[in-house]
Amino acid sequence: MRAALACALVLGTIVSGLGTASAQTETSAVRPAAWGQCAAGELANLPASVTPEEKARLSCAVQEVPVDHSRPRGEKTGIAMMKRPANDPARKIGTIFLNPGGPGGSGYVRGAVAKNYFQPAVLDRFDIVGFDPRGVARSAPLRCFRTQEEAEAVAQGWYELPITKEEIASSLRQSKVYTDYCKINAGPLLNHMSTEAVARDLDVLREAVGDKQLNFVGFSYGTLLGSTYANIFPHRTRAMVIDGNVDPRLRLTNGTEYDRQRAQGFEIALDAMLKRCDAVGAAKCAFAGNARQKFENMKAALRKNGPVAVPGEPAPVSLATVTGRVAGDLYSVARINTLVPWLQKVHVALNPAEASAAALSVQSAVDVPEPANNNGRWDVDALPDTPYTADDSYYAVNCTDKPFARTNRFWEQTANKWEKESPTFGRYQAASDLMTCPTWPTRHPDRWIGPWNRHTKNPIVVVGNYYDPATQYLFSQRMAKQLGNARLISVDSFGHCILGRSAATDAAVAAYLVDLVAPVDGSVFQPNVQPFA
Repeated sequence: MRAALACALVLGTIVSGLGTASAQTETSAVRPAAWGQCAAGELANLPASVTPEEKARLSCAVQEVPVDHSRPRGEKTGIAMMKRPANDPARKIGTIFLNPGGPGGSGYVRGAVAKNYFQPAVLDRFDIVGFDPRGVARSAPLRCFRTQEEAEAVAQGWYELPITKEEIASSLRQSKVYTDYCKINAGPLLNHMSTEAVARDLDVLREAVGDKQLNFVGFSYGTLLGSTYANIFPHRTRAMVIDGNVDPRLRLTNGTEYDRQRAQGFEIALDAMLKRCDAVGAAKCAFAGNARQKFENMKAALRKNGPVAVPGEPAPVSLATVTGRVAGDLYSVARINTLVPWLQKVHVALNPAEASAAALSVQSAVDVPEPANNNGRWDVDALPDTPYTADDSYYAVNCTDKPFARTNRFWEQTANKWEKESPTFGRYQAASDLMTCPTWPTRHPDRWIGPWNRHTKNPIVVVGNYYDPATQYLFSQRMAKQLGNARLISVDSFGHCILGRSAATDAAVAAYLVDLVAPVDGSVFQPNVQPFA
């Protein structure tokens, strides 16, 4: 199974292929959203933190949008939405739309859990709407396979961290098989999965809920969606907060360089985590004690000798296991705190002479949850002809938006170079888009590649963590500089994105969303919790 870490020619500057679509969509009639009861199954699957009273207030709708916005009267697709109404409807300002990132992340239930991100002042004055973007989850999911068995067959021999000549050749071969399946099965959405298309969908949703201007909060990839919207429709942008930012110009003009720098962001976060672990000591961080050297020795041993049996683990731990787990757990402080005892368990398994039986027993008893799956594909035991229920929107968006060379014949050389620059994550990052997108079946996609500096009436609030692994802090700095009117606020924090985990940041965002009082550019806030506290 391959991780979805989100590879190469720089394209010349061109105008968007949908540049003429805005005039057409502006004159087209948008049907008001038809809100109704949410399906009982959807409500039952909401997190336990959503109370029965909160569930009773939720409503759902499916909004039609054109598959191709340059042909507004052509084929349609549906966008699934869930709404949490404002607590004080008499004083409602409008609707806030949420996007959780990905690309391909389902945002449908994000409105239902909006109290995790926003202060009461925001919840009082806004309806909060989560939605699944086109091709994602409930919104006509783009699927490259007909059955789960097809997906699992393609996954065989497609390595998460290909190192040997055989692993590399097998992974490149299976990646090509995967994109061939997509060409056969994905359908008409395949050519219309760009972020620009989603931004134009978002403008339809805005009109469907009756708002004259958009209020939007986007996380991670959602920052690209927000910044794209703000530059296509600057006059329709009221308030926008983008948290955990991409570098839009680089991402949309040079996919290879963007992903190379993305790997460097993971390295920065890992290095800071290991240094902090040593600084607080073994009483607070189980992996302390020259943590960097221990980690490098661990990688070297696993690469040379192969996987090791670790007490309590269902399967031997490999270098790919460690790399994938560290990459995923750097996303949040809570996961970092469970990562370090797990790393110590692996270290002890590799170096049993260093640990007494008692110490080993203590480490084995630590309850370390399984890492979250960063991909969500090809991980289900299937019976014959099991329907394929995942979607392939991650690659559909990335391979449409990010330009790459149309060949992956030089993948090994590039991966080796990246691994020298980013020893833990360079090859791991290269095994995603850089391997798959060169053979993606879309040709000459319509996509927005700028300008990024169109002026919005109110500044866009750009939020960046110092030690964000997936979207390094430098990307947030670049986003703020590229936008025509932006304020950058920073958080001295680990983890990917921050809203809901920093009281001072949440207060600044609330004042901005409700009263349009933008925070002071350059403000620095603290998180609620630091690792190993």
